Amino acid sequence: MANKEITVWGIHAGKTGDAETLFFKKNVVALGWDKLGDPSGIKPERESFKAKMVEAYPEMKPGALPVAAGQVFRFIHELRVGDVVVYPSKNDRQIHIGIVEGEYKYNPTLGGGYPNIRPVKWSKSLPRTSFTQGALYETGSAMSFFQVKTYADEFLAALEGEIKPIETEAEDETVAYVVGDIEQNTRDFIIKRLSQQLKGHPFSHFVAHLLERMGYQIRVSPEGPDGGIDIIAHKDELGFEPPIIKVQVKSRDGNTSDPEVSALYGKIGSAEFGLFVSLGSFTRQAKNFAASKSNLRLIDGDELVTLVLYHYEQFDSKYKGLLPLKRVFIPETFEEVDE
Repeated sequence: MANKEITVWGIHAGKTGDAETLFFKKNVVALGWDKLGDPSGIKPERESFKAKMVEAYPEMKPGALPVAAGQVFRFIHELRVGDVVVYPSKNDRQIHIGIVEGEYKYNPTLGGGYPNIRPVKWSKSLPRTSFTQGALYETGSAMSFFQVKTYADEFLAALEGEIKPIETEAEDETVAYVVGDIEQNTRDFIIKRLSQQLKGHPFSHFVAHLLERMGYQIRVSPEGPDGGIDIIAHKDELGFEPPIIKVQVKSRDGNTSDPEVSALYGKIGSAEFGLFVSLGSFTRQAKNFAASKSNLRLIDGDELVTLVLYHYEQFDSKYKGLLPLKRVFIPETFEEVDE
């Protein structure tokens, strides 16, 4: 792959990820702004696209109009066959990398308000923790479609199967905070730090500490074979009174499958509960299995981070040092140019 001739682009699937199904079901990337209609009649220059955007979206703020028009223009006229597209999914917390395989098409029949289409071959899907924080910041742009410049080589290397080692904290200090999904960047930082520092048994102690802060008494299994149960949690001091919760934890980034979840459930008694905590995510089959059991609960990396943020102030200094966070206030009136 001749990297010098390839441009790397980032794309989002709408503010709520509603275009993701279209991306993977039809093997495309797509943009909205459906009120523009068929853009084939628009002169291939930015000013013409801006004028058409003003006409189609009179309610849009003046400052947002040239940015929106520029995204559509670049998607149609600058994105080339052979270029690489990077899609950071909020649904599965994976970075999906694809290669553009065809020319631009206008297809309003696909539905969902995303008529601007480019065919793509999705080639790689990797956990967010496989990338440096700077690369994640760059893909967190507030725009729907944008060029990846600073960290383009990192995504090209990942496409070729060359995954760089996770960088140390010092490397991230040179990365400036950028306008984008600040909350997502914080969540990425927490997952990355836990993944770096608490592999294996130490992660069990971290989850146990979190459960303690949630009001449970805990017992952590010794390091080594644990029979699939890493933590026993209960409300009473001796652990005799129900409910008794048997907890299994996984510090890996990938998906946890149905057989692993089923194996935990097989160790749960009739008056007990099961809890499976993973830094990564769960397969659809695993989620469906857990949903059918009233005494089984799954917590993936994203929900774990939510619990960490909620109970963070109660953490011991050891874990606050591991996850150095401070409360900040940001304007709620940020307007993303995302359609």
